[in-house]
Amino acid sequence: MAYALYIDPPLGRAGLSQAEVRKRGRPALVANWPMERVSRAFERGETQGFMRILVDRETKQILGASLLGLSADEVIQDVVDLMYAKAPYTTLQRAMHIHPTVAEYLPTMLGSLTPLA
Repeated sequence: MAYALYIDPPLGRAGLSQAEVRKRGRPALVANWPMERVSRAFERGETQGFMRILVDRETKQILGASLLGLSADEVIQDVVDLMYAKAPYTTLQRAMHIHPTVAEYLPTMLGSLTPLA
């Protein structure tokens, strides 16, 4: 499931939530990134929100993502495309994104994956 809510700031969601991943007992990794660390959001003065991605520790596939903030309703599509392709998160992590965009922080964010507690 994927969706966007056109609120202020926008919300983009795809796949499983943290609670759902924990409930299923899947070994997972998580990356969290505050919007205040996103250059485009800072430049626009819209730093409210965060980005979160959950990854299966064994398959390296993205399990879910929650993005709340500037352009989250559009950036979530990058994540959805990768999920449909069943590609490992490293495909996105190694991708080159245009600066300054919100999407350019997805590869950086994926470099900070830690075990989901």
